[in-house]
Amino acid sequence: MEITWLGHASFRLRGKDATIVCDPTPRKGGSKLTADVVTVSHAHPGHNQTALVGGEPRVFRGPGEYEVKGIHILGVPTFHDAEKGKKRGKNTAYIVDIDDVVVAHLGDLGHVLSSEQAADFRNVDVLLIPVGGVVTIDAAQAAEVISLVEPRIVIPMHYRLKDQESTLETADKFLREMGASDVEPQARFSAVKTTLPEGPQVVLLEAR
Repeated sequence: MEITWLGHASFRLRGKDATIVCDPTPRKGGSKLTADVVTVSHAHPGHNQTALVGGEPRVFRGPGEYEVKGIHILGVPTFHDAEKGKKRGKNTAYIVDIDDVVVAHLGDLGHVLSSEQAADFRNVDVLLIPVGGVVTIDAAQAAEVISLVEPRIVIPMHYRLKDQESTLETADKFLREMGASDVEPQARFSAVKTTLPEGPQVVLLEAR
């Protein structure tokens, strides 16, 4: 199974039988993706551009249990802030079991998971987690979530790239928090269950 970061909080998970796009965001040049499934964590414009994804995908926009082409998906209710949604509303995190690899996309998670919520993520292999702060958890909170979930691979998202104008933090603080300042970005990550490290290992992806 191959994971590609499409920028912001958007990823493509490409398995042997199906492709999933998480939180589709506007793309440079207007290039169009195709997928079998699209997940949307919340209804903000940088996360819900489903019209940009071709292939007549099934679109999931909230909590629930779903299955498409043998891929199991669990939408877990969370919040976009630390006040149970009073500031920014609800957020859905998705746990995707694809090619025997369990991937969790946290969307715009705005709080540290409770112990009860963390229990839903106990079998996660790859965690896609926001780290830029301001409107999501920040670097320190992300590290706390990682300690609760105990994934084998951690891929940061929703942070400011070096050439961007944004109030979000860059990934540097998070990388220092995780002791991974020397990690080099790569174009994509291929996840095979039998070769994943015990973890947690940080993988930094280039926005495609």
